[in-house]
Amino acid sequence: MSEFTAEHTPADIVKVFPKASDLFKQRRIDFCCGGDRPLGEVVKDRHIDESMLMTELNQAWQNWQKEDHETVDWDAKPLSELIDHIVHTHHAYLNEELPALGKFVSKIFRVHGQNHPHLKALHRLYNDFKVDMEEHSVKEEEEVFPLIKEYEDNPSDELLQHIREANGGLEDDHDASGNILKRLREITNGFQPPSDACNSYRITYARLAELESDTFQHIHLENHVLFKRL
Repeated sequence: MSEFTAEHTPADIVKVFPKASDLFKQRRIDFCCGGDRPLGEVVKDRHIDESMLMTELNQAWQNWQKEDHETVDWDAKPLSELIDHIVHTHHAYLNEELPALGKFVSKIFRVHGQNHPHLKALHRLYNDFKVDMEEHSVKEEEEVFPLIKEYEDNPSDELLQHIREANGGLEDDHDASGNILKRLREITNGFQPPSDACNSYRITYARLAELESDTFQHIHLENHVLFKRL
């Protein structure tokens, strides 16, 4: 692809050019749950200068192409390989990070909540997100992903319909989790700690930003690659 146009969707752009996700996050352009709309529509709704954004995006794309990057075309990989990648990369990250980060979220709420009232909402939203993602991961690993692997080995219309129905529920879960992350970004001023923040406060915000980034990539792979192929 020589360059991107406003007709391309954020989801399709990120498939080809993963680093575009950084630009989209900076501009608060959704490339996961709501990433199927043409970029031109999205920037119009968000009152973003389309010409400037496309220039910046395509310049970054040209520079990136000149560098040595190893990318994986997940559309061309077996479904089972993509599933294993999601489980061993993104689910494994959540299993380790969610409990550990939760302790930091609770700590700064306990210590700084009186002077920073938004930390109460942060604490509540984070724990909602944690429970949702833990339950979601279990459902995928124990119910839906085995069905997809079975379909890959022994395809049938009946099994495919069953998977599509299950995927619809998973996409609804993704929407809910994505909305929580958007709310977390809003109440933390883009995960920017206040000037008087202690080290734990700063670590918490930095790890929340990492969690957002990993989750967006996670949802993108499921919604726009795995589920779309089915």
